[in-house]
Amino acid sequence: MITFLFGIILLIVGYFTYGKFVEKVFGVNAKRTTPAFTNQDGVDYLPMNTPKNSLIQLLNIAGVGPIFGPIMGALYGPAAFIWIVVGCIFAGAVHDYLTGMISIRNRGAHLPELAGRFLGKVMKHVVNAFSVLLLLLVGTVFVTAPAGLLHNLMSGWVAMGLILGAIFIYYTLATLLPIDKIIGRFYPIFGALLLISALGVGAGLVITGAPIPELSFVNLHPDNAPIFPLLFLTISCGALSGFHATQTPIISRTTQNEKQGRKIFYGMMIAEGVIAMIWAAAAMSLFNGSTGLNELLANGGPAAIVSEASTLMLGAIGGTLAILGVIILPITSGDTAFRSARMIIADYFKFSQKKVLNRLWIALPLFVISFVLTRVDFTLLWRYFSWANQSTAVIALFVGSMYLYVAKKNYWISLIPGVFMLMATTTYILNAPIGFGLALNFSYVGATIITIILVTLFFYAAKNARRNNIPLEDDVSNWNNVA
Repeated sequence: MITFLFGIILLIVGYFTYGKFVEKVFGVNAKRTTPAFTNQDGVDYLPMNTPKNSLIQLLNIAGVGPIFGPIMGALYGPAAFIWIVVGCIFAGAVHDYLTGMISIRNRGAHLPELAGRFLGKVMKHVVNAFSVLLLLLVGTVFVTAPAGLLHNLMSGWVAMGLILGAIFIYYTLATLLPIDKIIGRFYPIFGALLLISALGVGAGLVITGAPIPELSFVNLHPDNAPIFPLLFLTISCGALSGFHATQTPIISRTTQNEKQGRKIFYGMMIAEGVIAMIWAAAAMSLFNGSTGLNELLANGGPAAIVSEASTLMLGAIGGTLAILGVIILPITSGDTAFRSARMIIADYFKFSQKKVLNRLWIALPLFVISFVLTRVDFTLLWRYFSWANQSTAVIALFVGSMYLYVAKKNYWISLIPGVFMLMATTTYILNAPIGFGLALNFSYVGATIITIILVTLFFYAAKNARRNNIPLEDDVSNWNNVA
């Protein structure tokens, strides 16, 4: 219990200390006009206040990741707490803040455009395809996950089909309509339900004195799966997630002032970390250790853990409300995943999005592909999602590092976590059955060599970029409306 409570305290302290430090390194300009005003189009670009932007950002980034990921990561024991706290403060929140703020400085640009500007034109095309693939995986995972939870509350495959259909109809509306019509109007209510449900489960753990294990670096996984790199890909949202790099530009287009960035981008990642801590603690303490947890996961998946833990902590009625709060998480990230994919594709082809029909031409094929992917095994989808997700985080952290290097600021705040995750994702894809299937020791050596080569290339490119004085931001006086 002490490790759990101390971890949450550290997350809060991290926001007020390291978050402030990161903000100072970046250097906000409260007088600079943001894209919400300069590019206002009534669809994707329009100003909204800080509380609304913060709750929308939280719901955008907090899909099933900070719940399902920590539940599966709980198999490793308290090591999961360490990664959530350290990862959230020094990697995830830094990643989200820099992505959001650099996007604001570049008329709300999405990650592919930022990668093109700071990492080269070839990377723009690579990251564009990679981002759309990731968002399709996210959207699909965040369709099947809430459908599974709702199926636990209801029964029958007919009900399951109706649930999937209803979720896709909602996604269509949320993807096509202006951001203030559904997302801006209902997300604050959903956000309140999310926070109440998570805090309810957390309070239940404390009040009942749940046997939450204390700090330990011992690998408790029943299958003895290696902590590195698997833990750092299993727990992504809640510690560090590249998916967030696809979501923050949505809010960078509605942020009124740069000084609001720390609360919206850094702060909401900290809030997600608290949610992740609560669900990791619930998974560790309520099912007779990692063996019992592993058996329940094998039989019912993370959704079964959510249902059992919510009912145990809050009773039948409170548990149902908590489950509904968890259901809202993936739905409210799935819709913005598709919305973000639409915006990225539109920006790439410079296809105006003011007309509904133009939005529909992009959105419909995405929904069709996603529906086909719902037939794929969830566990397999999650593995590909985890690797694609953390690889995207590496790209975003290197974009932030390049920006800070050229600006002659402290680029180590993003480069260190970027290099660490580059090593982790490379080791994983070299070792995993879905990748090259090499022995773990060979994967470590190969990942080390690849990491050294890529970091060397980064510094070579960064020095050239600084020497050539590449522009770090768009001149607001020359901004034009974009797609």
